[in-house]
Amino acid sequence: MSIKLRLMLMNFLQFFVWGAWMMTLASYGFKEKNWDGSQFGLVFSTMGFASLVMPTLFGILADKWKANYVYAFLHLLFGVTMCFLPLIDAPMPFFWVLLLAMCFYMPTIGLDNAIGFSILKAEGKDPTLHFPPIRVWGTVGFIAAMWLTNLFTKEWGLGQSIKVSFIISAIGAFCLSIFSFTLLPAIVKEKETAAKKKTLVEKLGLQAFVLFKQKKMAIFFIFSLLLGGALQLTNAYGDAFLQDINVFPEGTIVYNFSTIILSISQISETLFILAIPFFMRKFGIKKVMLISMIAWVIRFGLFGVSNNSELGLGLVVVSCIVYGMAFDFFNISGALFVEQNTDSKIQSSAQGVFMLMTNGVGAVLGNIVAGLVITTWFTRSGGSIVWNIPALPNVWLVFAGYALVIATLFAIVFKYKHDPKAKFVIKH
Repeated sequence: MSIKLRLMLMNFLQFFVWGAWMMTLASYGFKEKNWDGSQFGLVFSTMGFASLVMPTLFGILADKWKANYVYAFLHLLFGVTMCFLPLIDAPMPFFWVLLLAMCFYMPTIGLDNAIGFSILKAEGKDPTLHFPPIRVWGTVGFIAAMWLTNLFTKEWGLGQSIKVSFIISAIGAFCLSIFSFTLLPAIVKEKETAAKKKTLVEKLGLQAFVLFKQKKMAIFFIFSLLLGGALQLTNAYGDAFLQDINVFPEGTIVYNFSTIILSISQISETLFILAIPFFMRKFGIKKVMLISMIAWVIRFGLFGVSNNSELGLGLVVVSCIVYGMAFDFFNISGALFVEQNTDSKIQSSAQGVFMLMTNGVGAVLGNIVAGLVITTWFTRSGGSIVWNIPALPNVWLVFAGYALVIATLFAIVFKYKHDPKAKFVIKH
């Protein structure tokens, strides 16, 4: 099996195990378990809490040991933990078990990037050019998992409980763990130069945090945090929104095929991932990130004005298409930007810091604030959310306004001069 094919399969399974359950988690909490908005917001914040420490911690461990072995162990532990979720009925125990699962899973996203970058560079290939066509298979895996879950859980399919999604995820994680142990090439740690005395920071493996001393990188990470607060909101609440009978009544196309409609977002990702090398070389990281932020404004805004009509369905579909640009131009381009500005010796931990700022601090603050906003201003009696309010701003338009503010500040504050003729090679 070629290196490229192995990396493609790794990315497929990496995001298959996430897509199997994440998009239906809101429906599981609201519809099957009848938990209220504050309880659900806490459950969904597990990804953020887990990303506060774990990606950086395991990134440091991967830099010091074999990254593919750390990656494999984490997926094995994640799969075992996911098997317990279907057995839990109370929200707080569910929160703690899902938090443990996320502590194992969230570090693997940064490790997936770091492993791919390291293997490609060992093969003499530029990650900016060769990684996006490989990473696109992660999105394909996410889509495949969503469709499989939809088949298992919808009434027109097998009609199973949404809890089956956790088992599908666990099976995928076990397969990925075995694959990582047996078929991924070992990441060779670079040899240390002579007897140079290490600083305390180097001994603890915290060199990646030194990146904050660079003004450009510090500002980049701060805006990664701010935008990270909005990244998972449509994933957290999207399926519940499309299955809210007050917006899209039972029997409508949107209600019956909500997960499949949302998968258009991931299909869109596959196209925009492939466009990243062109956009990065043509416009540079600032304009690409700014395009992403504007796309988030459009994503939220179109959800906010959609309703149960042909036009409303069209707006939902367009919003899903825009999502591909919004998500990829931030996540993938951001990871590539970190790779280009980071010494190869701390690549895994640097990607961990990026994950810390986006899916960690940013996601935690975003989910907590979003939960409070929804509970305070947009919750009906019975725990359901008021998604559309005639003549008044609704929850999606509030999120759109937030993304617009972030985009405006980023355009003003982040100073970056792009040279389209420069190659994507950073000398150290």
